[in-house]
Amino acid sequence: MTDLCPALAFPRLPALRALPAALLAATALCCALPAQARGPAPGRDEAATARYYGQLIAGAEPRSAELTLFTTQLPKGGDLHHHYSGALYAETYLDWVGKAGACVWREDVAGVAGAQRFRIESKPAALPAEARAHCLDAGAVLADNGFYRQLLMRWSDKDFANHPHDALPPDQQFFDTFGYFGPISGWSYRDGLALLKQRALDENVQYLETMLRSAPRLGPRPLIDAINALPPDADDAQLFAALAALADAIEADPATARQIADYAAQLADAAAGLDDDRFTLRFQTYVVRGFAPGEVFASLVGSYLAAQASPLIVGVNIVGPENGYIAMRDYGLHMRMFRFLNQRHPGVRLALHAGELTLGMVPPEGLQDHIRQAVEVAGAARIGHGIDVLHERQPWALLDELRARDIAVEINLSSNDFILGVAGAAHPVVLYRRAGVPFVISTDDAGVSRNNLSGEYALFAARYKPSYAELKQAAYSSIRHSFLSPADKAQQIGRLDARYKAFEASVAAMLSRTGQR
Repeated sequence: MTDLCPALAFPRLPALRALPAALLAATALCCALPAQARGPAPGRDEAATARYYGQLIAGAEPRSAELTLFTTQLPKGGDLHHHYSGALYAETYLDWVGKAGACVWREDVAGVAGAQRFRIESKPAALPAEARAHCLDAGAVLADNGFYRQLLMRWSDKDFANHPHDALPPDQQFFDTFGYFGPISGWSYRDGLALLKQRALDENVQYLETMLRSAPRLGPRPLIDAINALPPDADDAQLFAALAALADAIEADPATARQIADYAAQLADAAAGLDDDRFTLRFQTYVVRGFAPGEVFASLVGSYLAAQASPLIVGVNIVGPENGYIAMRDYGLHMRMFRFLNQRHPGVRLALHAGELTLGMVPPEGLQDHIRQAVEVAGAARIGHGIDVLHERQPWALLDELRARDIAVEINLSSNDFILGVAGAAHPVVLYRRAGVPFVISTDDAGVSRNNLSGEYALFAARYKPSYAELKQAAYSSIRHSFLSPADKAQQIGRLDARYKAFEASVAAMLSRTGQR
């Protein structure tokens, strides 16, 4: 029966129309479960846990309080789509403002460069005396409850939707937060990562693959400008010649190796002592898609070199609002840059933000090929967001390809709901599930969204009512589709097995104590 699952995902296949309705229904139930969940019968504790979870999501209204408790304790494997600066809560950044002796502008100040309300001023002592009263230290912020609440609402999505107020468009609100707390986000990577480790342990997460900071932007200015000067329709020969000239110069420069080594050493220092038998940390480096082409490529070369220089860097990504003018204009160019560097530096893994778009953000033609290009041109092994699959050309074939190539989609429910307004039955996770495309549940920017991975699992369970086997499979997928080495994955799977055994035993014991088993 399992051989029918791929066909059922795509009702265009005429042979299925002849199947009896009962067989189709039974096969559809089979297909709703991942392959690993259709294996041996579950043990007693697992079966009891599955029955209890089924009760929590049954009916029109899930038992939300119990479901949240359940998903908080649930072993969740790893978080694979994770931005370090967006993961820390605004309260942490304000604490760092105090420790760094910085201040926060209470209002704009004419004649002071960079002054803007709610933004951080890192050097208050250098301000003109008349301006200092307008920039509050952390203690003064906390003493002014009204301003403090306003700051939390600017530095995150807090209270955006729960009361009437003048508001920016949601996507602008989201991305603007990074400009407010950005000046302090690198104050102590060690403290920030230690906090994120403890948060992971508290909610039963064992692996974190985070985007901490971008790699150095390298290379001589004339060669960067030569890439900037290329026409938008430059063919591969013309483009690759310009890219090769800059890559050759960067890789031949002795200073480059020192910069890359320094960058790798900084990451190693930030992560020192965090790995243990309960938690593992790895990094992705990244480029920002909103810069001129030469700058993007110069940073991308640094990213690839860093990924090869450090065992802690397991992948490369591209970030920034995908609907920006430059991001849309140069999207295909960026994918060709990845293809060029893949040939030059094989083995570097890519998890690319792609398809974080909806109808109305950009013209319809802008929704037709971003996921496909990320896969077929750039060679992405994972797709971040993947929302515009609804509008891509030949979508069924694309879903077939994602499944056949085992390319996982990173599902970020809270982020997609807030930034894009995509939730419930409108979210393409329903298509990915039906088509058998692998996916993982992740947070994106939990500090900005003021959520955590447990909350994302609770949303997934409440909205889509997956079986316990599928919920569990999502956690295992986060390890199987991580960029860890095969040996490290095997070790993490063993740890996850042990966590699930303990979790299911604890649920079964609770049910027995309360007479529910």
